[in-house]
Amino acid sequence: MKSAEKTCCFFGHRRIEVTDELASRLKEIIEGLIIEKKVDTFLFGSKSEFDRLCLRVVTELKRTYPHIRRIYVRAEFPYIDKSYTAYLLKRYDHTYYPEQMIQAGKAAYVERNYEMIDNSYYCVIYYDENYRPPRRKNSKRDLCDYQPNSGTKRAYDYAQKKGLKIVNIKLS
Repeated sequence: MKSAEKTCCFFGHRRIEVTDELASRLKEIIEGLIIEKKVDTFLFGSKSEFDRLCLRVVTELKRTYPHIRRIYVRAEFPYIDKSYTAYLLKRYDHTYYPEQMIQAGKAAYVERNYEMIDNSYYCVIYYDENYRPPRRKNSKRDLCDYQPNSGTKRAYDYAQKKGLKIVNIKLS
């Protein structure tokens, strides 16, 4: 992995309202990182509308800044075949599965996010402190449901603890 000082990761809630204004602000922030901070590597997950928006914006910026790299950090499929690799490489410049995640189980997405944070200096997020994920049940047979923790909040807290330069686009 390249130097963390030139790397940015993205996190956000699964469901957000994607607007032209949000996309424009995001483009301005990312382009600023490329020009002013010399960021050239962007790490992506894949489970949120914010992830998809960030990938779209970085891909658009890659036309102007062809040296930047889009890296997909997989939380699933430690071993992938050539056809799936080719599919991913249509959108990303590289993909990998962090070795330490093989035994992560249900915590795979949390561990993947920590991996991205550990290898970044900047973090662009879409975090609303009032957001609560939909309530869930552990199984179809459960009579009670529970309120899961927000993965974005967990990633945000970890990124703060690690001292990353964080831009919360929800607040900007």
